Amino acid sequence: MSGAEKKLLIVEDDPGLQSQLRWSFEDYEVSVAEDRESAIAQLRRTEPAVVTLDLGLPPDPGGVSEGFATLETILSLAPGTKVIVVTGHNDRNNAVRAIGMGAYDFYEKPIDPDLLSLVVERATRLYNLEQENRRLATSMSSSPLEGIIAASPQMLRVCRTVEKLAPTDVSTLILGESGTGKEAIVKALHSLSARAERRLVAINCAAIPENLLESELFGYEKGAFTGATRTTPGKIETAEGGVLFLDEVGDLPLALQAKLLRFLQERVIERVGGRREIPVDVRVVCATHRDLRQMIAEQTFREDLYYRINEATINIPPLRERDGDVVLLARWFLQRFATQLKRPVKGFSQRALEVLEAYDWPGNVRELENRIKRAVIMADGPQVTEQDLELETQETEQEPFNLREVREQAEYRAVLRALSFSENNVSHTAEMLGITRPTLYNLLKKYNITI
Repeated sequence: MSGAEKKLLIVEDDPGLQSQLRWSFEDYEVSVAEDRESAIAQLRRTEPAVVTLDLGLPPDPGGVSEGFATLETILSLAPGTKVIVVTGHNDRNNAVRAIGMGAYDFYEKPIDPDLLSLVVERATRLYNLEQENRRLATSMSSSPLEGIIAASPQMLRVCRTVEKLAPTDVSTLILGESGTGKEAIVKALHSLSARAERRLVAINCAAIPENLLESELFGYEKGAFTGATRTTPGKIETAEGGVLFLDEVGDLPLALQAKLLRFLQERVIERVGGRREIPVDVRVVCATHRDLRQMIAEQTFREDLYYRINEATINIPPLRERDGDVVLLARWFLQRFATQLKRPVKGFSQRALEVLEAYDWPGNVRELENRIKRAVIMADGPQVTEQDLELETQETEQEPFNLREVREQAEYRAVLRALSFSENNVSHTAEMLGITRPTLYNLLKKYNITI
């Protein structure tokens, strides 16, 4: 265990005891505080694994009010930190009260440095074990594919589909609302394919004016039009050997749909103003938020092109239909933006998490990302609050009347929610649900939930 992992905060107002405890923990990175204000400041600065806390702190050294207030604040700011409460001799009532509030253990005065060292060492090991378990759980469950943060069954099914389609060269159509992460799925398809060493070339069909889109896709010969001073390859040629991603393919003009269809059938292109056929080897991946079948019925999208680009389909569910992913993504964005923006924000308040879950997220992951970035900037303390998010919760859908269905749906959602709130810590999840660890493992097996 490295020194960086063995951080200890001693909260004690007696200078003699401070020196004695410092000497007893030479193997630790020790910081000392003498009152509540300095204790919280040191907690934020050093982020210790273990805190030893004397309940008798000024301005109430003969009582316990300041000690309990300090304990409550520590557990709120750093719930994973192990707090060992130091009590007076035969002060069992306050020791039991502290354990009930969430303290890890208690120790009675007079202090025996050897015995206290054993308690602190045990607490430190448990803290580091929980941290490692949390890191492993997060890496296993939140990143099923590179660049994709998800743990919901709905998105895990999408990821399994990506893994199966990636090694093939079939033309793939990705469907989903705006902001659901279609581009992330395309990048995952590319990185897992045999074409990963070659380029992924993307073009947004809705972002380029119709009169320029053809030359962007197919390139042009010198002199093909005013301003064409040199021969320029298009996006399709540029993607040779790699993957061509046509985003918002539903916005492709009908005239270009016919030309794209010919390319997909023949795998050759002709530049604007050219006559020479150029063979191109690319895998084509398309994405759109539009209803292409409805567009076919309205004759604004070619049916033959639809079947050409739709050899395989990936449907990405909206964020509101991904069980547990909102909290998971929110935590990931918070950590990223807190680091990027150099903000001292560590997490969300309980109410903020509940509001995040209740909101409908019409803008999906993109809206969530922007909302968390703003909240990190606006937060005054170490936690993002409900007020920082500025969200209005939505009405929930009506539950079914069948009691077995209601019970199982509620049970399933409660387990997923608790796992998200506890960051996949089994002990914490079982505690939140009010069940034993074996019962939780049975529920995970019953609902096929992996962590």
